Amino acid sequence: MDENELKHVVEAALLAAGRPLTMDRLVELFAARGSAPDRAIIKRVIDTLAAEYQSRGIELKEVATGYRIQVKRSMSDWLQPLWEERAPRYTRALLETLALIAYRQPITRAEIEEVRGVVVSTNIVRTLLERNWVRVVGHRDVPGKPAMFGTTKDFLDYFGLKKLEELPTLADIKDGLPELSPQTDLIDSLEADDEAAQPVPLADSTDAAADSPDGSGAVAFDDEDEDGDDGSELEGPDLLDTRTEAREA
Repeated sequence: MDENELKHVVEAALLAAGRPLTMDRLVELFAARGSAPDRAIIKRVIDTLAAEYQSRGIELKEVATGYRIQVKRSMSDWLQPLWEERAPRYTRALLETLALIAYRQPITRAEIEEVRGVVVSTNIVRTLLERNWVRVVGHRDVPGKPAMFGTTKDFLDYFGLKKLEELPTLADIKDGLPELSPQTDLIDSLEADDEAAQPVPLADSTDAAADSPDGSGAVAFDDEDEDGDDGSELEGPDLLDTRTEAREA
């Protein structure tokens, strides 16, 4: 198989899969036909496709769980009429909670409440767990052994990231999005925590499934909705170029 034909197969596989494909999975596709090319060749083909897409409405992007072809963010306004369902909407409280977990993981519910100044709603934690954006990564070694939360690969995929280091710095967010006030108070708190950061003791490093009573990964919380936020909603990313900025409804 020549490299041009190889490129066509990789392109078709990424389009047909409906999910990111790892290098191992791509190699398996060819191995099943008895002629697996070298990984370096497949990587070169992927780079070639990515370059070809630069002037088109789609792009080839590497995220946490592999490679995928996606519509560019600049095309989203044109394509919006194609989707019957509206983009998911999330409260500002949920997005602030998710940001704290992403930038301060591992972090407990009480620590999130300390920064935000309000009680974290049970529904917020449940939603983040159900979407598999966060999971329990261990328990802090203090009385009560509170669960500590961290982000998942699904979180990285959804927001178009390969690794956490690709998250924008707090300074970039604050300088580039002045309209976030009063959310800049949250950023100030995070920056202050950066300066006073201390190692976090963990009781263990088990997965969410091991921490839950039924092994499902779910974590039990009180049923009462305790959040004191105003309930204002934001529109979530639309899964085209998923690293989008939330827009106020």
